Amino acid sequence: MAAEIAEYELTDPWTGFIAEPPAGSGSAGVLVLSGSSGRIERERCRLFARAGVTAATVRWFGGPGQPPGICELPLETLVEATVLLRERGAERVSILGLSKSAEAALLVSTLSNCADAVIALAPSSVVWANVGPGHDSRDHPYRSSWTWQGQSLPFVPYDESWLPPEPSDTPVALLDWYESSLMAYQDRLGLAAIPIEKTDADLVLIAGGADKMWPSLRFAHELADRRTTAGRETIVTTHIDAGHRITFPNEVPPPPSTRFDHGGTPEAGAALGAAAWPHVMAAIHGI
Repeated sequence: MAAEIAEYELTDPWTGFIAEPPAGSGSAGVLVLSGSSGRIERERCRLFARAGVTAATVRWFGGPGQPPGICELPLETLVEATVLLRERGAERVSILGLSKSAEAALLVSTLSNCADAVIALAPSSVVWANVGPGHDSRDHPYRSSWTWQGQSLPFVPYDESWLPPEPSDTPVALLDWYESSLMAYQDRLGLAAIPIEKTDADLVLIAGGADKMWPSLRFAHELADRRTTAGRETIVTTHIDAGHRITFPNEVPPPPSTRFDHGGTPEAGAALGAAAWPHVMAAIHGI
């Protein structure tokens, strides 16, 4: 009988979860972050633990002492969360982020040496305005999603003239809103660009060509181009029919959202995850 992975619930300093490989803590660890749902990614942590990697996940917003939305969130939160893995014996630590948390993971790798690798699923190449309210319970006026050392990072606001298409009772694709915002605030793009060329972390970017939430494939290529200009290698894995949701081997695709149109098909999302998986594991182990 195969040995069971070890599991631990976290309550302090954040709500979270750790899964460790059957043989105990491995030499590699990964911080697994959800997207803007903010959920605790227990199943994905278990997936990595079964693959021999110590995995931790934390509630990075919406918890006690945290802003209720992704609004001026201190990136130091991610730095501190990686310490959980170092304390459990991980000699090499990676951060895996999806969508908004990919934005955060990429940023923090340019500001700190806490991560040896970043795996960014459906990433952004720029910093965006807040998603939801801050500590003041207000979501307007727009502020940065992130802070570092108490300072808000430059960001791209949202185009307030954009309106979702009718009918309003069907899942909404936000791709046009993000593209419209990029056009409306072209003067902000330079300062808001994630300076990924500054990071020493290994980088794996995973993006679908049918993403309807934001232009993640465009963003992935922009990030890779910046790294290439700096003489650094980047792994980019794509699938033309995959959307915003990407699943790795042995993961169950989430049910369709009634609120958002994420684009793509579950089959294409799974195919993209399968193609990316060897690169993900290589980055996590540093091989």
